[in-house]
Amino acid sequence: MVSAVWTIQIVSALLLIVLILLHSPKGDGIAGIGGASHVFASQKSAEKGLNQLTGIVSAIFLICTFLLGFGLIK
Repeated sequence: MVSAVWTIQIVSALLLIVLILLHSPKGDGIAGIGGASHVFASQKSAEKGLNQLTGIVSAIFLICTFLLGFGLIK
């Protein structure tokens, strides 16, 4: 069981790296603090789907990390 969780964690970590690199840059750095962030308020459907997939994969990674870190799986 532990090896299955390790495998899921490694695959989700690699997939998370790829998904994060696929995201487009959204901020203007410090200029975004001044109110210029409203430019990026709307999302395209592909970007919205990418955000949801990234959230799901990060949740899977987080759950695997807690299970392995706290020794809940034997």
